[in-house]
Amino acid sequence: MSEELSGNEYRQQRIENMNKLEEVGFPAFGKAFERTARLDELHASFEEGKVVKACGRIVAIRKMGKMAFAHISDGSEKFQLMVKKDILGDETFDAFKLLDLGDIIGVEGELFITRTEEQTVRVGSWCLLSKALLTLPEKFHGLQDVETRYRQRSLDLISNPEVMDIFKKRTQVMREIRSFLDNRDYNEVETPMLQQIAGGAAAKPFKAHYNALNVDVFMRIAPELYLKRLIVGGMDRVYEMNRNFRNEGLDRTHNPEFTCLEIYEAYGDMRTMQELIQSLFTHLAETIFKKMEFEWMGNTINMQTPWREVPYHDLVKEHLGADWFEKTLDEAKAKATELEVHIEEGADFKQVTHEIYDKTIEGTLIQPTFITRLPAELVPLANPCADDPDLVDVFELIIGGKEIAPAYSELNDPIEQRKRFEEQAAGDGSKIDEDFLAALEYGMPPTGGMGIGIDRLLMLLTGSDAIRDVILFPQLKPRS
Repeated sequence: MSEELSGNEYRQQRIENMNKLEEVGFPAFGKAFERTARLDELHASFEEGKVVKACGRIVAIRKMGKMAFAHISDGSEKFQLMVKKDILGDETFDAFKLLDLGDIIGVEGELFITRTEEQTVRVGSWCLLSKALLTLPEKFHGLQDVETRYRQRSLDLISNPEVMDIFKKRTQVMREIRSFLDNRDYNEVETPMLQQIAGGAAAKPFKAHYNALNVDVFMRIAPELYLKRLIVGGMDRVYEMNRNFRNEGLDRTHNPEFTCLEIYEAYGDMRTMQELIQSLFTHLAETIFKKMEFEWMGNTINMQTPWREVPYHDLVKEHLGADWFEKTLDEAKAKATELEVHIEEGADFKQVTHEIYDKTIEGTLIQPTFITRLPAELVPLANPCADDPDLVDVFELIIGGKEIAPAYSELNDPIEQRKRFEEQAAGDGSKIDEDFLAALEYGMPPTGGMGIGIDRLLMLLTGSDAIRDVILFPQLKPRS
């Protein structure tokens, strides 16, 4: 018998049970149920002899002659039920024995502790809230097929407590980030997701068409240029935590739709952001996870501050030799070949250097590390370093070999900004955001700005190896 046919037979059996239940007064899809508390709260405030109302999905059931035991789960915790024929009566007890794994029920009964010392509800009455027509796995230790886990996230959450915990932690982290920033007088704002010019980062956008205006628009790749306009307008501390969209590849650490936190503070700089991110991350570690060491991708990450800081050029010299920046372009390309790093035709020395850095050096930085003083052409929206205009006053925070957050002393010179935009447009054909440049000409104060990839941060804090493990519904290839 095929698996599909077997599944259909199980479903038909459940429908038959549903019909039998309805015949004896238990409709398959009930109404609202007022519970005393969530199941985790019942455990925490357990009081033997107390009458309570509880509800949840049946995740285990053991039916005997005149007695049955079951465990229900409401997503917060599991709780045991004991059902006895002499308490419920023949008809109601027999109806209970028609229930299947996955059915959602409500019960009322008295709390007691069994001889095996398990907190339990002695059920005095019950009702069916929703009949499950598909079968839950009886022994579920995580779906073996990874694609199936992501496509059937509902089943993953029902059956995998550790998956449920990751997404509850995600909610807690996002809530705590907002609380942390709000307590520092930052204003949470919202900026457009549909933009006529894709700006704020170097990435390929998703395109759409706005029928009412008859214009092509882009899903935003970053909110940066809008947030800076708010700084010009006098909102001196702003942040936005929302989705960005980049029409690029998928891998273990990239999803084309991702959550990003961007923060800007007037009268600050890169150092302001450096203090902020160290304080924020250690706060999250201490308040939510109660620890400072995290296991991620086979490495132990220690979040204790202060974190290491190293200038970009010094780091390159550490790995490629003290005389690296004295080498010729041909020598640099030869080294790239030796390291099996692909170099695009026409790349100059700086581009070759950064490609080697990106492919072979960044991944070696396991403990939190600030890379500072990057080449100006890599970061067109940042202020130059005071002692070297060829470098910019920025940091890239690398943890576990992955970039978690960049931060800038933001460029506020509109003439220099226009020059950099024009150079960028000449290289990649991008449009210049004239509205943003006009805003800069009204005067933007010195500003520190930072972006934090929330999904990667959650990967680190929850020890997840793939970005799809921290996104409820990640992008997947269509079924063939």
